[in-house]
Amino acid sequence: MPNFSTELLAYGFVWYVAFLFSTTCHEAAHALVAKLGGDETAALGGQVTLNPVPHIQREPWGMVVIPILSFIFTHSMIGWASAPFDAQWERRFPRRAALMALAGPAANYTLMLLATVGLRVGHSLGWLQANPETGQPNLLTVVLFVFFSLNLLLGTFNLLPVPPLDGSAGIMLFMSESRAQRYLDWLRGNSFAMVGLLVGLLVFRYFYGPVENFATNLLLRSHF
Repeated sequence: MPNFSTELLAYGFVWYVAFLFSTTCHEAAHALVAKLGGDETAALGGQVTLNPVPHIQREPWGMVVIPILSFIFTHSMIGWASAPFDAQWERRFPRRAALMALAGPAANYTLMLLATVGLRVGHSLGWLQANPETGQPNLLTVVLFVFFSLNLLLGTFNLLPVPPLDGSAGIMLFMSESRAQRYLDWLRGNSFAMVGLLVGLLVFRYFYGPVENFATNLLLRSHF
């Protein structure tokens, strides 16, 4: 069993709370936009909520077991969640379905921007002072940076246009209805989820670094 310091356990706790809240917001955004667009599938499952319990009940492995195990054995955290939708509704209203798909990443980017505001305001008010003896950042700084980096990662990864990620449905926003129907025939008529996820992970590792550097330089570098 790996050894854990108090600092590492505290850091893991912060990451898990951030993951749980951010993922809940992501899925609640899917469910809310779907409901507004006429599909109440996720809403009837209780997922239009920031209470993580209904989301955990739907995906206990992705939201609890795998994140905790991945932290224990790799000191990093991975996981997943999902919101159900009506496939017939998606076919009738592909652009509404695209908005539903894009709502999840939009929620993550909103949380990232809120963390940016927190970091900037906290820095200007002197709330983010490092420990003078160790040079380590205080807890508020760690929490805000975790929310910034985690939600930038979640939002960007989910925008990749490969199944089962949100970007694969989000691109229908830019298609005509007839083209979206043909695209759905192809997308839903094949089992691309595993291949798409592998391709997404391979691509993501190469381009996320520049994206992260750009966002950090644009939003935070002038203050930190």
